[in-house]
Amino acid sequence: MRLGYIRTSSREQTPARQIDALTAKCDRLFVEQVSANRKKRPVFISVQRRLRAGDTLVIHDLDRAFRSTLEALTVMQRLTQREVALEVLSLNINTGSPEGELLYTQTASYARYEWRILSRRTKEGMEAARARGAKIGRPPVIDEDSLEWARLLIDSGLRVEDAAYEIDAARSTLYRHLAGGNTCDGVH
Repeated sequence: MRLGYIRTSSREQTPARQIDALTAKCDRLFVEQVSANRKKRPVFISVQRRLRAGDTLVIHDLDRAFRSTLEALTVMQRLTQREVALEVLSLNINTGSPEGELLYTQTASYARYEWRILSRRTKEGMEAARARGAKIGRPPVIDEDSLEWARLLIDSGLRVEDAAYEIDAARSTLYRHLAGGNTCDGVH
């Protein structure tokens, strides 16, 4: 039996691309909407438990199923011990053969390397942008005018909770701004 596992990280992401790719290649599909960083992925665990010797677990991309190289290799090893193959459609890899297993191992390691290089370049780019005076990060939740208005409301006797409501901000956010923990120019 060929079981397909599909994962999306958020409601905004659609599994359509993965479903289209896996439908013709699988006997049954399992879809999960959860961040890969979450350790508990009940659908993924359930799919692995259903697999029997001679079956194949089919995924579209490595990053749709695994959080790390170690996890990708550990799952492959567990499946191989149970005589279950792992197929990655986007890479045309099937671990049912020694060559497929080797290629899978190398690809999983390379994906981690590529991620680390991208992460380093992103950090370097952000540092360079900061050095040029660019503001990095989310825009401020409370602008200077809103903060001033909230201060006036509080000074006139309004509770912080009510002032936060008036400027459409969370109470905790307003407290942080009032205490000086955040500035309104977006630099934290």
